[in-house]
Amino acid sequence: MIKTYLQELYTGIRDGWNGFWFRPTDPATLGLVRIFAGSMLFYTHLVWSIDLTGFIGEQGRFSADLVDRMHQGSTFAFSYLWLFDGNPAMLWMVHIAALVILLMFTLGFYSRVTSILAFIIAVSYAHRAPGALFGLDQINVMLAMYLMLGGAGEAYSLDRLIEKWRYPKRKQPTTSTVANVSIRLIQLHMCVIYLFAGTGKLLGDSWWEGTAMWGAVANSEYQSMDMTWLASYPLLIALMTQVSLAWELSYCVLIWPRLTRPLVLFMAIPLHLGIAICMGMITFGLVMLIGNLAFVSPWIIRELEATIRSKLEKDPIPEAA
Repeated sequence: MIKTYLQELYTGIRDGWNGFWFRPTDPATLGLVRIFAGSMLFYTHLVWSIDLTGFIGEQGRFSADLVDRMHQGSTFAFSYLWLFDGNPAMLWMVHIAALVILLMFTLGFYSRVTSILAFIIAVSYAHRAPGALFGLDQINVMLAMYLMLGGAGEAYSLDRLIEKWRYPKRKQPTTSTVANVSIRLIQLHMCVIYLFAGTGKLLGDSWWEGTAMWGAVANSEYQSMDMTWLASYPLLIALMTQVSLAWELSYCVLIWPRLTRPLVLFMAIPLHLGIAICMGMITFGLVMLIGNLAFVSPWIIRELEATIRSKLEKDPIPEAA
């Protein structure tokens, strides 16, 4: 009896593990993550164009000596941008080339190659200007890394459209194993992020006291919307503080069951949009929502796609006069 139990236990764990990681899935979710994450990568790197040489040029804010000290002499802080440090013209050329590649990746054009290049680009900019590195850049690199593994161009991409056009009679695959691996890695990484964010907050007295949310909205450095009226509602501040903390701490547990997942994802929207709107960190709030998109089931995305298609067929866009 014990032997039979152990055999069934082993079989269950093995089948569960293989199913979790390697069961083929519809790449719709990963394709949508690629579009949004690629758009964020393109936008954030486009912003460097405002003062490219002022930030990463030879005479810019981040000199070679400063960057080396910030990396503490690490040999793993790779960046191809060092090759063009003393040549502003070439630096601009490779910067423009990087933007083109990121746009191609967003559109899913030669996505197998551009996904790898997008990751290299994101890492290179992060390592070249570590003083400008924030949570947004770290999430950008994380998403680019997992999208690089494959499957990102198997849905909602120019690659798929071109393949259908070139081979109209070829049956297109509807599921992908590698897409499932990429999605699972993003999901697990998001759980780790929220778990450490929540446990880290437990070290601060203001989170135990229920006043941390007030410290965030009243900080004039990040304040983009006047929320100081909350001072008149201390119980509301305490509630917001404790709810956000409880959400982060429980995220890695409650996000997996189908019963609680919709509630967890719904809570992510006001939390991150609140950060985006009230604290001026719009891009960070949006990129965190992009990461949460990995937990949206492909069938939901396909249903939305079908609804939009049906709506467009019934009410086509009128032609210009």
